[in-house]
Amino acid sequence: MMRHLGLLQRLSRREFIRLTGQIVNMSTRTSKIAVCQMTSVADKDTNMNIVSQLVRDAAKEKVQMIFFPEACDYISDNKDDIVRNADPIPDGKTITNYRELAVKHNVWLSMGGIHEKNESDPTKMFNTHVIIDNKGQIVQAYRKLHLFDVEIPEKKVRLKESDFSHAGGHIVSPVDSPIGKIGMAICYDLRFPELSTALSILSAEILTYPSAFTKATGEAHWHTLLKARAIENQCYVIAAAQVGQHNAKRQSYGHALCVDPWGEVLADCGDSAPCFKVAEISKDRLLDVRRNMPVFHHRRRDIYSLNLLSIRKSPLPLHKGEKVQTESRTQYSEYSGPTNVFGHVKVPESCVFYKTKYSYAFVNLRCVIPGHVLVAPLRVAERNQDLTVEEAADFFNAVRLVQKLMEQVHNAQSCTVTIQDGPDAGQTIKHLHCHIMPRKKGDFIENDLIYLELAKHDQFKSGHPSKPPRSREEMETEAKTLREEMEKLLTKQKSAQMK
Repeated sequence: MMRHLGLLQRLSRREFIRLTGQIVNMSTRTSKIAVCQMTSVADKDTNMNIVSQLVRDAAKEKVQMIFFPEACDYISDNKDDIVRNADPIPDGKTITNYRELAVKHNVWLSMGGIHEKNESDPTKMFNTHVIIDNKGQIVQAYRKLHLFDVEIPEKKVRLKESDFSHAGGHIVSPVDSPIGKIGMAICYDLRFPELSTALSILSAEILTYPSAFTKATGEAHWHTLLKARAIENQCYVIAAAQVGQHNAKRQSYGHALCVDPWGEVLADCGDSAPCFKVAEISKDRLLDVRRNMPVFHHRRRDIYSLNLLSIRKSPLPLHKGEKVQTESRTQYSEYSGPTNVFGHVKVPESCVFYKTKYSYAFVNLRCVIPGHVLVAPLRVAERNQDLTVEEAADFFNAVRLVQKLMEQVHNAQSCTVTIQDGPDAGQTIKHLHCHIMPRKKGDFIENDLIYLELAKHDQFKSGHPSKPPRSREEMETEAKTLREEMEKLLTKQKSAQMK
């Protein structure tokens, strides 16, 4: 021990600081990041040169990850140029250059919102946040969920992202990185706390908001919102930013920030560009905050919760360079064996629990509530008015019988019985069908919210239904039980008629 003390006494001040600093970093498990700020213009080469310069300079600071703002590839002032200049992922010129930078400088990159070409719709693109590792591989990509659509005619303000961009369809599970688990978002997503809460529940340690906040909204809300997201989720927040005048129509606020889980601002780029600031991410700091203020342990999950999350963990096949198959809208496409026609899909016979001459009843692939089943005519009749007199009588008798069965099985005294008759009523499968849902007091905070959930449940057009499909085994088990209960009910009714 004395020998080691003597060694420390002989060290120079600089060597002592370096050695003890390394010991502190080892004990606190810190990592270094750089948060960047720039003023993108319409010229992609100009912006690429700035990104390259920032990566080169920040890498000299021994950072492990560098964060860039939304639209780091370009900002144009008209819809046509915005869409035309978009590049595909993963092999477009822009993303290829970013991947090469990551390898050259041995750093991870968060490219905060690049214009991704939409191969299936040439009139619009995706605003896509891409994380690239130090080997140049695309680890994950997130498409912006919330599109900034603002129109104030009296102030001559009109900025509608939906004019040129498609919204994404998933929350992306936090990404494992050298600095911690990263929750991905983009700019306007910052105003929706449900997203950040969902990410923190999914174990995010860092929330990212690469942005191009307008000057007016930035001055009013930028710091407040970012600090709020950090404090309420007990996460680090890293928000790279655009700043300054991009063109005659567009000006951004700046102030790229890194905020710690207690709400302390660790780095602020102010209104300078191009520039970056270095900040340290401490795992121990995060754990201390969460231990001392255990808000997530105090959440009343028995009272409220986040439901109907559409979460994606794996990268999209397109972003991995795989051939993309056209997404099927067939509910039961994985099933084989005897089936029944239901519009453009097939319902397995094993999922049917009641059948008459003209109608059949079957269990649901995605249920709004337990006991949610369907009744449909055997013939593909699109609307109620398309049924013959005989079919209509049989169909509605079947509905009445199935309703009685479901109330009996689920010990309910009420049912929501509804038909979405035509596209303007919410019909997404062109085959008449009746939803039967046994109801109990308090199953929805407001009774009519069941119709909102029904609308979410039936989102086959978007390709992103809000509820996950049930397993075949679960559906067949339910159908078997209902067939047995239906036989008992029919036997009971027949006995009553004979008396």
